[in-house]
Amino acid sequence: MKIFTPEDFQDEEELIAKTAELFIKQDVTPNISSIEQHQYEITRQLFQKAGDLGLLAIEIPEAYGGLQLNKKISGLIAEKMGYGGSFSVSYNIHAGVGTLPYVYFGNEPQKQRYLPKLASGEWIGAYALTEPEAGSDALRPKTNAILNEDGSAWVLNGEKQWITNAQLADIFVVFAKTNDGMTAFIVERTFTGVSVGQEEEKMGIKGSSTATLILEDVAIPSDNILGEVGKGHKVAMNILNMARLKLAFSNIGTSKQALQLAVNYGKERKQFQKPIIDFTMIQEKIADMATLIYGAESAAYRTAGEMDNVIELASKESMVHQIADFAMECAINKVNCSEALGKIVDEALQIHGGYGYMQDYEVERLYRDARISRIFEGTNEINRLTIAKMLYKKYAQTTFTNNAPIAYQPSENNHQYIRLSKYLMQIAIFVIVDTQINLEQEQEYMRLLADIAKDIYVMESSLLRTEKAAYEKTKPLMTDILCQEGYRKIEKSTIDIISAAETNEQIRKTWLDDIQHLNIPLHQNLFVKKREVARSIINNPKSIS
Repeated sequence: MKIFTPEDFQDEEELIAKTAELFIKQDVTPNISSIEQHQYEITRQLFQKAGDLGLLAIEIPEAYGGLQLNKKISGLIAEKMGYGGSFSVSYNIHAGVGTLPYVYFGNEPQKQRYLPKLASGEWIGAYALTEPEAGSDALRPKTNAILNEDGSAWVLNGEKQWITNAQLADIFVVFAKTNDGMTAFIVERTFTGVSVGQEEEKMGIKGSSTATLILEDVAIPSDNILGEVGKGHKVAMNILNMARLKLAFSNIGTSKQALQLAVNYGKERKQFQKPIIDFTMIQEKIADMATLIYGAESAAYRTAGEMDNVIELASKESMVHQIADFAMECAINKVNCSEALGKIVDEALQIHGGYGYMQDYEVERLYRDARISRIFEGTNEINRLTIAKMLYKKYAQTTFTNNAPIAYQPSENNHQYIRLSKYLMQIAIFVIVDTQINLEQEQEYMRLLADIAKDIYVMESSLLRTEKAAYEKTKPLMTDILCQEGYRKIEKSTIDIISAAETNEQIRKTWLDDIQHLNIPLHQNLFVKKREVARSIINNPKSIS
């Protein structure tokens, strides 16, 4: 199987990424302190500069002032923008959920009216789905829309909570219930009855605007329906799928930033007469951080590449349906990258010691900013439910054959880990089906299934990437780490499922004995491999980016 990897980008594509990198370094980073203090005139200026550079137009068709580039390049740009602190959040919302609804669901007049302004940065976009009583259960809004007597306009009333870019946005995609079901509306800021509440005081991403959008008898022209009446759920979920992947890429960028800070500090900080980065416990942390990034990159770019392949061949009518098929992969990447980021910023702060807890050090802000990523675009719990449901639907009706993978060559250790992991996944699903577990009532099983699927996807993506990278020494080491540690996690998850679901003691014992007798590769010395990975990262800092 061939997949797209970051090493496959062409020179001209790297130049676009370099533009984003320089924009963050030269324009955003010097202004982070001002942005954190809600000086939104600076944020708006940065949006206009980003528009001039084409960074807001990546996925917008050329006919509307865009560059019409693919998901892979969009992901690479989001990764580079991930170094931009709160501005990266504002950017992701604008370029993602604030723009893509018009690209995929807008009619021709809507595209002509809004996309050029969004591409240039003249207008800033936002997305209003969440409500005080409709967070994770977002498809049951209380905001309502009633069609007036002559059918010329809809009257909207309600509140949308925690809307990113609220103070900045010129235009909102708003979801409201109608008699026919949830519907997406285009709401311009200047419409009578539109107002924005006070800025929220947040733990992190302090420089991004977050406030309540208030709608009081707002008359929306019927022409401002996005998609179809009663089909707003299609807009919401498909756009969220793409937003989850974009967030994953942004998390990769921030993860690389945290790793770089940790390496730099570890080289400079001396204790016991030598740099702390010379201590193997610190090197282990560096290796774990780099390995998490490698797995995250491998999986995310694989998904983007596969989405591009489908989009390229899809008709206009089938494109949205084709994108929906990637809901599981987008959720996997969102969970994996956000949780990898959480671990990475935690270890980066730990390497800084007490200084990492001080606001004078950049890693302190990264630590606070990272936490929201496990909540954004659907909590990781909701995303795990999505993964598990799609996995279960795919495999629950298949016939399980109890034929464990046996023969393999020593050079195929990682292939064997993946084969065995897929076998364990089939066992887990079979046991759940056989014991008639009600997954909706016992969500712990769904959590474990989701984690199994996530770990397999990351392991396989990393191995496929490594096999394309001939003569590269560090990538195989990180793949060895990912596959060996990933298998251990999958084995434990499968054992937990069997132990909880199977009440027949003899059957349970048979399953557990079978797992213990699988032909598992001899575990390798990961201490040595991690030291080699760490030395490679320390000696070649450019390898991080």
